[in-house]
Amino acid sequence: MNLPHLPLSDACCFLFVPANQPERYSKAFASGAQGVIIDLEDAVGLDDKPKARELLKQHWSLISDSDKERLVVRCNAPGSPFYAADLVLLKELQAPCLMIPKTETRDHINGAAEELPNTAFIPMIETPLGLHHLNDIASSQQVLRLALGNFDMQVELGISCDENETELDTARFMMTLTSKLAQIAPPIDGVTQSTTDTALIFAHAQKAGRFGFGAKLCIHPKQIPVVKQAFTPTPQEIDWAQRVIAADQASGGQAAKVDGKMIDRPVVMLARRILSLAGNP
Repeated sequence: MNLPHLPLSDACCFLFVPANQPERYSKAFASGAQGVIIDLEDAVGLDDKPKARELLKQHWSLISDSDKERLVVRCNAPGSPFYAADLVLLKELQAPCLMIPKTETRDHINGAAEELPNTAFIPMIETPLGLHHLNDIASSQQVLRLALGNFDMQVELGISCDENETELDTARFMMTLTSKLAQIAPPIDGVTQSTTDTALIFAHAQKAGRFGFGAKLCIHPKQIPVVKQAFTPTPQEIDWAQRVIAADQASGGQAAKVDGKMIDRPVVMLARRILSLAGNP
């Protein structure tokens, strides 16, 4: 299946909203987040799962078509007692994009695809088995991009991360490499628990960008502008990139210098990437 281009392919900021709180749906879409994830999983208590599905169904028609292009629904994990009912609902609603938590095998994608042939998937990688089968998952049909479940991954691996989550660096690199090989959109980094420590939120998002991630999950609207800033090239970076492109063009592709340093094809390509991220290709 050739997926239609969704704004979610380029989104750098995804905001979770509980499915059982429909009064918050419109606020989430107006928050500035480029992607909104209506959550049937962690944000909903076990006893509230059926009610959450019913509320999502009741309010689905109130979501505009343009907002649905930015909409993701996170179902419950495959193998859970709630998963099958979630897929039945999402098939009825013709959900455009589904986030599948604790994706561990290609079968998890193929099973969902049988029920939802026109839906894009964002598998969440949050278990050792999911990381082990990363190549199969990323190359499966209808996969738009991967997402890291950073806290579940720590629990499942039995590790304890420092403030910068250094212990998950290998997992992040693997996800970026696999996404590039599968020719899907850059992966989405996990959440930062703090909603007030802007320096920490910025540092986490900036690190994700350095690792080649293209987005980050958010749990509160306050995190959104910080994350967006972290994924946007600075004026200094844009200025450097523009001067690199100008020097390359002036030299006709021959050897040139910028700020006393030689520039070659990889440097020019990096400059073009920076300008593209800044919306100035």
